[in-house]
Amino acid sequence: MAATKEDIRRRAIRAVGFLAIVAAILGIEITALDTGAYYWMRALHVIAVISWMAGMLYLPRLFVYHSRTAIGSETSETFKVMERRLLRAIINPAMVVAWSAGLWLAWKMGFYRDGWFHLKFACVLAMSGVHGILAKAVADFARDEGRRDHVWWRVINEVPTLLMIAIVILVMVKPF
Repeated sequence: MAATKEDIRRRAIRAVGFLAIVAAILGIEITALDTGAYYWMRALHVIAVISWMAGMLYLPRLFVYHSRTAIGSETSETFKVMERRLLRAIINPAMVVAWSAGLWLAWKMGFYRDGWFHLKFACVLAMSGVHGILAKAVADFARDEGRRDHVWWRVINEVPTLLMIAIVILVMVKPF
C-alpha cells in the first residue's frame, strides 16, 4: 500500500514534533553549544543508535522465519504486522534521531574535519543502505512478492553487526 501525500505529511509533522519534544524535555537549546547540550545530545544519539541497531538486527531475523512460512497463512500475516510495526515504530524513528543528533554533533564539535569521521560516515551511509533494503523487504513481504530464502536473510542479518563493529571502533579508537 503506497503512502499518500497526506500520510507523508502527517509522518513528517510527527517526526519534527517528536524531536522538538525530546529537545524540550532534555533542555537542549539547539543554537547554543554548551557542555550540557553536548552531553545530552550525545546521550540521545547513543540511545537512538542502540534502538536503530536493535531493530536492524531483529528485522532480518523475522525475515528468516517469515521466508519459511506459506504465503497467505495466518503465521505469514502475523509476521507482516510485526515487521511493519518494527520498521515504522522503532527502526525509522530511531534512524531519524540517530542521524539528526549525529549530524548536530559532527557539525558542532567539528568532527567532520577528521579522517576517522569520514570513514565512520561512509559506514553509516552503508548502514542506511541496509536499512533501505530491509524497508523494501517489508513492503515486498507485505505484497507477498520478491521473497528470498532464509539463507539470504541469515547472511544479511550479519551485515549490520559488521558495520556496527567498524563504527564503534572508529569512534572509540579514532585511528586517524
